[in-house]
Amino acid sequence: MTKKIAEAWPPRAYKNVDFLNSPEARQIRILCELEETERRFKEENIEDTIVMFGSARTMPLKEAKSRLAGLEKRFAGKKRLSQKDKEELRLAKANLRNAPYYNYAMDLSHKLTKWSMSLTSKQRRFLICSGGGPGIMEAANRGARKAGGASIGLGISLPFEQGLNPYVTRDLQFEFHYFFVRKWWFIYLAKALVVFPGGFGTMDELFETLTLIQTRKVEKKVPIVLFGSEFWNGILSFDTFVEWGVISPKDLNLFKIVDTTEEAFDYIVKFLTKEHLLK
Repeated sequence: MTKKIAEAWPPRAYKNVDFLNSPEARQIRILCELEETERRFKEENIEDTIVMFGSARTMPLKEAKSRLAGLEKRFAGKKRLSQKDKEELRLAKANLRNAPYYNYAMDLSHKLTKWSMSLTSKQRRFLICSGGGPGIMEAANRGARKAGGASIGLGISLPFEQGLNPYVTRDLQFEFHYFFVRKWWFIYLAKALVVFPGGFGTMDELFETLTLIQTRKVEKKVPIVLFGSEFWNGILSFDTFVEWGVISPKDLNLFKIVDTTEEAFDYIVKFLTKEHLLK
């Protein structure tokens, strides 16, 4: 055994990388994602967030229009489209239909950030928080950046989604391995939630939050805004939940469906002012 190896042996457990990455150290890694995140939030004096999320596939309206126009031009000379061409065209049209929500999210984030920055509190209150990825998450962080404010990105390590969007404030960039720890930080500091059209991940976050509030595991009052009545009423019949007796009529008051940034902004600001600022 060389002198260099002898001096380094035995390694301290908290410096043993092989152990820290082992199944036996899973609880330690979970604690790290809880404690390190909390320390950074405390250093930045962050106690309140407005969480915004939706589809990672949503793109800016201008980009969606350009992509569809490019496809239509490419297919214009074809007498018969292949199944692949048809699917590509269908997806481009769907992206264009969904694209306005990117702009809505960016505009709402901009308005809420401007409002937050106007508060006289010494704390950095009601910062925009997203999942840090593309789509609606990017729009949320982008709107805050445009307003000149900070925003949070709670990223998650996924094989098909690498890195955070460029609009997340550098000192507020996070990358989680464990979904449930990331969910904890979404809910723990959230004072409002805005949900835009999205897929399974969006539904997961929405219904988990509704369940926690319904069962009073989250005791604070959190306004939940569902943006886009065409989407929400098209994929979910909330009244049917009541008709089948699986939720109470009063549970429909846990959220509000809106179609404009002005309506969403007024509802959230009025709620937060009453429940947090005036108290």
